[in-house]
Amino acid sequence: GLGVAVVLACGLFAAMAGSSPATCSAIGSSGIPEMRKRGYSPGFAAGLVAAGGTLGILLPPSIVLILYAVRAEQSLGRLFLAGIGPGLLLVLLFSIYAMLHWRTEYRRAAALGAANEILRHEHFTMAEKWAALPRVLPFLVLLTGVMFALYSGIATPSETAGLGAVMAMILIAVVYGAWRLADLKPIFTGTLGESGMLLMIIGMSLLYSYVMSYLHISQGAAAWIVSLHLSKWLLLTAILLLVVILGFFLPPVSIILMTAPIILPPLRDAGFDLVWFGIIMVVVMEMGLIHPPVGLNIFVLNRIAPDIGLGAIIWGTLPFVALMALAVVILSFVPGIAMWLPNLVYG
Repeated sequence: GLGVAVVLACGLFAAMAGSSPATCSAIGSSGIPEMRKRGYSPGFAAGLVAAGGTLGILLPPSIVLILYAVRAEQSLGRLFLAGIGPGLLLVLLFSIYAMLHWRTEYRRAAALGAANEILRHEHFTMAEKWAALPRVLPFLVLLTGVMFALYSGIATPSETAGLGAVMAMILIAVVYGAWRLADLKPIFTGTLGESGMLLMIIGMSLLYSYVMSYLHISQGAAAWIVSLHLSKWLLLTAILLLVVILGFFLPPVSIILMTAPIILPPLRDAGFDLVWFGIIMVVVMEMGLIHPPVGLNIFVLNRIAPDIGLGAIIWGTLPFVALMALAVVILSFVPGIAMWLPNLVYG
């Protein structure tokens, strides 16, 4: 139902934005109120959007994958293609959990016998469904235009972001007739508020990263693990546990910058494909975006929906952390989920 639609919307927006906080902010501002209006619990609604927002750093054009490609000296095209399979896997896992959780909340509400919006059934005729399609058309035009500009090489990722903003303004003027300054003022005000909030959170996390880097805490921990000379899979497990712990405090960009030069050479020597490991590492770093104490998406959602307590958001995200851990296990046993598409395209 609606929960699955929110997950799919997060995946589509992530493919256009390439940023988890941006995905979380854009989908959360509209998705959370609609889910709560239909009887979903606040914690689950926030947790679903927070987890869906993490897809922004896995699905192309992921900013984190671009940085990893530079640090690991790997093909960006292979990394982008390798992120699609695991991204779809996470969408599937999140959607299944959303359906199961909805059934649980539905049965609980039915057992209580109290009036609850989640018990209300809505039925739409085929004519109503067709009539609703034009509302989606502007979004599809925007998504197609941005993806074409990016993957055809017409524009860089940064230029594509500006192009997307211009296209959005044109669509707003043409489709909704909002071209006067009075119509655009709420849009500009909301954009400035959310952008300022995101930049403050990211800025403070980068400041914290600088302190960690200056004290050589992250680099020292990574070097210590490498010095243990562990077996192949124990080395991978130890490094991923380190990434999880660093994710408690640092954003993904900082983790890659500080640890990649130390951990990648021994992983290459152990026989791991660094493209595959990059995807695994990104999935693990996704966990850091939705668990405390510095879960970036948690604080973004707390700003968007301040009436939902921080504790409720955190408890709502924990099942999705477990699902991401399950995805890492699946990708470890079935690496072809990530590698079949880049191998097919590039050989």
